[in-house]
Amino acid sequence: MKKFSLQWRITLMTALLIGLTCIAMNLMLCSSGVYYMDRIADALRGVGTVIITDEGTASFDPQFAEPGEELTIVVDGVQGRFRTTNWYITAAVTVLSGILAYFVSGHALKPLHSFASQVERVQMNNLADMRIDEDALPEFKQLSQSFNQMLERLNDAFAAQRQFTGNAAHELRTPLALMQAQLELFSAEHPDVRPETAEFLTLLREQTERLTQMTKTLLEMSNLQQVARNEQLQLAPMVEEIFTDLAPLAEKRSITLEAEGDGSLTGSDTLIYRLLFNLTENAVKYNRPGGSVRVELAQGQEKCIIRVSDTGCGIPEEYQRSIFHPFFRVDKSRSREYGGAGLGLSLVWEIADLHGGSVWVEESSDKGTTIAVELPAGAENDSPGADIP
Repeated sequence: MKKFSLQWRITLMTALLIGLTCIAMNLMLCSSGVYYMDRIADALRGVGTVIITDEGTASFDPQFAEPGEELTIVVDGVQGRFRTTNWYITAAVTVLSGILAYFVSGHALKPLHSFASQVERVQMNNLADMRIDEDALPEFKQLSQSFNQMLERLNDAFAAQRQFTGNAAHELRTPLALMQAQLELFSAEHPDVRPETAEFLTLLREQTERLTQMTKTLLEMSNLQQVARNEQLQLAPMVEEIFTDLAPLAEKRSITLEAEGDGSLTGSDTLIYRLLFNLTENAVKYNRPGGSVRVELAQGQEKCIIRVSDTGCGIPEEYQRSIFHPFFRVDKSRSREYGGAGLGLSLVWEIADLHGGSVWVEESSDKGTTIAVELPAGAENDSPGADIP
């Protein structure tokens, strides 16, 4: 029964109930009808008796009937036909009631289908816009109210989380900058320290830089909602600028950078640049030495597709969704080598979702990985300061 939808359950239960009711009525009608037919037949008396059967009449000719002669007509086989007709009527009423119940229940469950569609559209960045109209049927009014209250609690919780992350990142940024400056100053003033001390200072600088980058990323993620997303962007020049910024890292690892196509969309220049930069930098860092990174841009009427491909070792299938979670790293040793904190792809997902798009691993094997991003070409966001079409 669990495999059936609620509409089919209501239909089957209604048809079953009506069918059982019709069967019970049929049995009572048949028993009472046959009983009274027998009583009438037993009570009839007459000189002339005519038996009418299914094949026709027997032993009766109206021409030979005497005036005033009493006549009794005994109907034979009617009881069987009476029962059969009742069963046909029972079956027809049950089937018709089932069909009627299916369409009536479907109409009655329309608010529930609308509610399910509304729930599917809920995202972290549109909680305030997903409220359901509480002026509904009494059965759905409490459900609507509870759902709206849940959205408010979630919105408040996410806002508090973003506020806490932003405050923490802001408070950490100053002492980290001070630590970094002190380490640089100490290294400059004491160039002749022992090898063990020099190695320890290098480790401290690397970890401080890693914490600084993590703090910067957390601060960016906490402020995403406040960034206006109403700029007209051309992606090809942006990709070229990113290639220029990443050229030293690519040359160090002998990675070839390639770009193809062009695209345009409406969004935030800063955020889309960060999205493309993180994807490209990630492809360079986790590539094989001497490999290549390819950025493909495809423009459609309503969508813009970005594909970033590398020639690395690939991502296991069980991790292809988890890589977009905060602080997740497939290879923690390599992430430490390059100073990664597991926030780069998470930020990519946040930016794509904020622009009404999506990101996923399109293809991955031991020959490389392709990550695809689909973004609306028009302004489908509702950011502060965004133009409303």
